[in-house]
Amino acid sequence: MFMRFERMGRLKSFEMPTVVKHGIGAVRNTGEEVKNLGVSRVLLVTDPGVRKVGLIEPVLISLQEAKIDVVIFDEVEPNPSIHVVARGTEMYLKNKCDGLVAVGGGSSMDTAKAIGVEVVHGEPVLNYEAAEGKKPLEKRIPPLTTIPTTAGTGSEVTQWAVITDPYRKFKFNVGGPLIAAHLTIIDPELHLSMPPRITAATGIDALSHAIECYTCHYAQPMTDAVALLAMEYIAKYLRRAYANGHDIEARYGMAKAAMLAGLSYGSESAGAAHAMAQTLGGIIPVAHGECVAAMLGPVMEYNWMGEPEKFARIAQALGVNIHGMSVEEAAKAAVREVYKLVQDVQIPSLEEQGVPREMIPELAEAAFHDPQTVGNPRDINVKGYEWIYRRCFNLEPCTV
Repeated sequence: MFMRFERMGRLKSFEMPTVVKHGIGAVRNTGEEVKNLGVSRVLLVTDPGVRKVGLIEPVLISLQEAKIDVVIFDEVEPNPSIHVVARGTEMYLKNKCDGLVAVGGGSSMDTAKAIGVEVVHGEPVLNYEAAEGKKPLEKRIPPLTTIPTTAGTGSEVTQWAVITDPYRKFKFNVGGPLIAAHLTIIDPELHLSMPPRITAATGIDALSHAIECYTCHYAQPMTDAVALLAMEYIAKYLRRAYANGHDIEARYGMAKAAMLAGLSYGSESAGAAHAMAQTLGGIIPVAHGECVAAMLGPVMEYNWMGEPEKFARIAQALGVNIHGMSVEEAAKAAVREVYKLVQDVQIPSLEEQGVPREMIPELAEAAFHDPQTVGNPRDINVKGYEWIYRRCFNLEPCTV
C-alpha cells in the first residue's frame, strides 16, 4: 500500500516538444516546414521496404523543391540495433548534415532519434540508456521531422527511442523531452499501401499504448484525455482500415489515433504489456506490433482489478453499452471487447509468431526486470508474468 501511495504522490509533468501538422496531402509541405527549422542538408532515415514502395518519393520531391540537400540512410531494420544507429551517425557526420527526417514506422523514427543523440553528445546512445547509473540526456537533438507511414507506435510524438543491444539481447529506452521530434507531419495518404497484417498489428499497438497509459500509475488528466479519444478512434476505424486499406477516412482516423496514443505516454512509460513485448523483442526477433497485440488481452485480464473504474471507462470508449452493468462487469467487458477486436483483425498468437512456450519462465523473469513494470496498475511479480504468458498460450482458463 505504501508503494502505491508513493507512486501516486510523485510529481507528474506533461511536456509536448513536438509541433504536430496533419492533413490529407500534408507531406507535400515537408520541404518548407523543414526549411523553417533552419535545416539545409538532411539525413533522411528510412528502411529498405519503405524506400522500395516509393513512400519517400513525395518527401524527396518536396525537400528538393525547397532546395534542401538530402542524404538517404535506408539501413533501418526491425528492432533497430546500436550498430544501425552507429552507421547512421557516421553517415550524418560524414555528409555534414544539419537535420534529420524520418520516414517510416517506429523503427525509423527511433533510429533517427538515437542518431540525433549520438550526433550532439559525441558518444554511443547506449551511454544514455534510461537506467540507474547511466547519463541523462544533456543536449537537444538536431532538428528532427518525423513522417509516419504506419499508424501504431506513436514514435512521431513520443519522448522515447527503443534500441536493441544485441550483446545483452535487450531492448533499452532512451528518452526525455530532449529526444522528441521537433515536428511531425501526419499524412494518411502515406498509409494507403499498408498491408492488412501491418494495419492490424500497428493499430492494436496504438490501442495498447492508450490502454496502458490510461491505467498505469503515471496517468494524469492530459494523458487520460488523449488516451480515451485514441481508444474511441481505434474502435471506430481499425476494422475499416483493416478491411479496406483505401478508406482514407479510416486511415486518417487511425493516424490521429496513433498520434494521440503516443501523446498518452506523456513523459513517462506504460505497463506490463510493453514490459513483456520489449523484453521479448530483445530475445526473439518478433515484430513489436504483433507481439504486443497478442499480449494485450491477457494483460488486461490480469490487470482489470487494479483499476476497475478505469477499465469500465475503457469499455465505454470501445463502444460497449455498459448501462446496467456493475463496475466489475463493465471492466470485464472491456477485456472481452479487446479480445474480440484482436480476433477480428486476425492477430497471430505468440505461438504462431514463433515464440516457444518452453521459454515462459525466462521471458517472465525478463519482463519483471523491465522498467515499465513499475507503472503496471496491478502489482505484479514473476509469477504474475508467468500467468499472463501462460494465458497467451491458452495454458490458463479465461477468467472474464
